[in-house]
Amino acid sequence: MESQTSEVRQGEVMAGIERMETRLEAAASLVERAVALLEEREGEVRRLVAAAPTHEAELEQKLQAAEQQIAELKAQMESRPESQPEFSPQASARKTVPAAAAQFLSKQGIALEHVEAGALDAALSSLSIEQRIAVKAQLLRAGVVS
Repeated sequence: MESQTSEVRQGEVMAGIERMETRLEAAASLVERAVALLEEREGEVRRLVAAAPTHEAELEQKLQAAEQQIAELKAQMESRPESQPEFSPQASARKTVPAAAAQFLSKQGIALEHVEAGALDAALSSLSIEQRIAVKAQLLRAGVVS
């Protein structure tokens, strides 16, 4: 009987060892797949790391070009005298006469290229003082009257 029990135990031990061997083989295959995936990802990371300095160099060049352009524009702005027309307060003022004023003056026979003070006063005589002041102010802003 003892020999049967020892044979049964030995069979159970062998079955247990075979199950453990199967599990170890499955675990080994999982580890091999994981290693393969890590090696693949490592290659991708190396490609990205290798590409990064070239992009950084491009961005550095663009930044330097932009800084140089800004410095040139600042130098141009500083070299221009303040008396130039594009910097005067009147440069941004209106350069056209409102349609109502232009129509009124054309009915009076006055051309808008340059208006003489006497002709303007004669044309505006039918208007009230406030209206005359408004029309003259508009013509001054437009540069028609000096």
